[in-house]
Amino acid sequence: MKYFVAVVVRGSFTEAAEQCYISQSAISQQIRALEKELGVELIHRENRRFSLTPAGEYFYAQSRGVLEEVDAIRRQTIRIGQDDELRLRIGYLRCYSGQELNQAVAEFSRLYPEVSIHIVNGTHEELYDLLRFGGVDLVLNDQRRVFSDKYANYQLLRCGCYAELSAGHPLAGQASVELEDLKRTPCILISSREQRNTEEDYFKNTLGFGGTFLFAENLEEGRLMVAGNRGFLPIESVGTLPPAGAAIRRLPIMQGGRQLERNYCLFWVKEQSNYYIEEFARMLRGLLGEPRDDCRNQES
Repeated sequence: MKYFVAVVVRGSFTEAAEQCYISQSAISQQIRALEKELGVELIHRENRRFSLTPAGEYFYAQSRGVLEEVDAIRRQTIRIGQDDELRLRIGYLRCYSGQELNQAVAEFSRLYPEVSIHIVNGTHEELYDLLRFGGVDLVLNDQRRVFSDKYANYQLLRCGCYAELSAGHPLAGQASVELEDLKRTPCILISSREQRNTEEDYFKNTLGFGGTFLFAENLEEGRLMVAGNRGFLPIESVGTLPPAGAAIRRLPIMQGGRQLERNYCLFWVKEQSNYYIEEFARMLRGLLGEPRDDCRNQES
């Protein structure tokens, strides 16, 4: 099959032989042996030129798919044989609170019990560094950089931004809240101590959040601060958000008459892609629903 496909693709027995590192006479003998085994003519030879017979056209079309599958099986077999342990290391944002990630992990574990799943959370920059330096296999992260070809980008959702406010806050009775109006209320960010300056800079100078900033180590702590009316917590609807609770109101953040939105994707290093990474990505996006905008580039 490989020799036959090479001859058709190159349009020349000579060039196909060079590509396959064998002699022209050897590749010609292989094609004739194939035709003899099948009992049909695949290539109609006319002096130094040739054309495919109808049987040859069919065999060529089917052979390409079979060879691709064989190559994928070979690569995956080698990868599994070289791994001491099958594992999938997933990173996600500290501020993520959707339910679909838990569902995807549970479903993946049911289908692939041989794979050990390791999960870690962090800020955007912490997850980015983990991915760059091999600490995780893929990350659920927001888009903050220009895309590049080094990383596979798998868009999940373009998510609406919300402000979680205490039910006792003056703005809590509104249907939505303007970004400008929130500048008079402290903004609570979920961040490690080391990343506080980076997160504040992004929310202030890129997204346009103003006023003062407070910090919480995790989502639970942040929501307790909101319930105590210490500030508002910005959050995105990456999937199905759990109810905010009686003490908290969740309002869309508006800017220029439209809800503020951010882009969320799964990212992984292209050269380290494998079946399990791609299967988990497909599974999570299936739970979240198809993205509204196809993000075709790659994150840097």
